[in-house]
Amino acid sequence: MTLNALPADPTLDEIRVALAPVLGRHAGFDGWSDAAVHAAADEMGVDRDVAMLAIKGKAIDMIDAWIEGIDLELARRLPADMLNAMKIRDRITALVATRLEIMAPDRESLRRALAIMAMPQNLPKSAKIGWRSADRMWRLAGDTSSDFNHYTKRMTLSAVYASTLSVFVNDDSENFADTRTFLDRRIDNVMQIEKVKYQAKQRQEYVPSLSRFIGRLRYPAR
Repeated sequence: MTLNALPADPTLDEIRVALAPVLGRHAGFDGWSDAAVHAAADEMGVDRDVAMLAIKGKAIDMIDAWIEGIDLELARRLPADMLNAMKIRDRITALVATRLEIMAPDRESLRRALAIMAMPQNLPKSAKIGWRSADRMWRLAGDTSSDFNHYTKRMTLSAVYASTLSVFVNDDSENFADTRTFLDRRIDNVMQIEKVKYQAKQRQEYVPSLSRFIGRLRYPAR
């Protein structure tokens, strides 16, 4: 099923997925509102009440559905075999750049979404949405870490992505060249941090174990 196609007897989750990109287009004109959901439902041939039930109705929930749709579209555009052929730096750059490409036609919707996500009452959910997107990008990039590194990678990418979005929504340069330059610098910073972390881990692995050394003194190898 494509993101804007519905099966014969869709579930609410399937309706939510199908409506998400269409809702994103209408939110640029109608805001993240019931009117946008109704317009998307009419376009998709979905009952308005069913659409409201699938989206849940609140503005932050509408935005959540839209961003989840972007996550799914990102995975479709950048399959594993394509990403695996790239270096890790290029994978992360491609993932963020492609997300921006997906959102480019709906920058006004994005601008309105960022304002709503920044409201105090929405900050907890906004943080969860941002973390989810960062996690999915790292997983698409092939990251399988499960230690502390798992969390630091996602925190770093979340910060890079958020700062890049703030440039992107106001970028009037040709083909968003200013945003791409900004993103390249931020990705360089991420890679430098990852390099330092790797070097520190390597040094730690070669630090002699004091307890092992004392044990050798007490019980020398025969």
